[in-house]
Amino acid sequence: MSDDSSHTATTTRFDLDTAEEFKAPPCYTATTHDVVVSVRTFWLEEHSTPEDGEYAWLYHVVIDNGSSENLQLLSRSWTTLDANGQREDTQGLGVVGEQPFIAAKGQYQYTSGAELKTPTGFMKGLFHMIAPDSRQHFDITIPTVSLDSPHHGGLIH
Repeated sequence: MSDDSSHTATTTRFDLDTAEEFKAPPCYTATTHDVVVSVRTFWLEEHSTPEDGEYAWLYHVVIDNGSSENLQLLSRSWTTLDANGQREDTQGLGVVGEQPFIAAKGQYQYTSGAELKTPTGFMKGLFHMIAPDSRQHFDITIPTVSLDSPHHGGLIH
């Protein structure tokens, strides 16, 4: 585990902080207490095969800890819903193999991926956190994110 609150874990070939795609809308944001979670999605044409019902996206998450306490992300719970109403619930420790510490007034970023069998869908979830000093456990909302590909005839969400 790292105590570096500015750590960024990425799996992409481009720098998301300077990429034009990262600056473009939409950006989905949710605030819980003093913690803001922002998510941007990116369609992955090169990893998708629509003729086989395989659609892929990257999503980049930024967690801004606006509180005066250090925090640790212990685990996550995601729900994915495709255009056919198929629901998948995913739970696991940390994110991208880490249980990061986020310093007071600090930030943590990571990038991961999602796949659907339909050209559009939604993701939402929770980060399960702890404030190590007080040992208080609490949940942070991950905003509902629309996954839209160019294979469904336009942005519908």
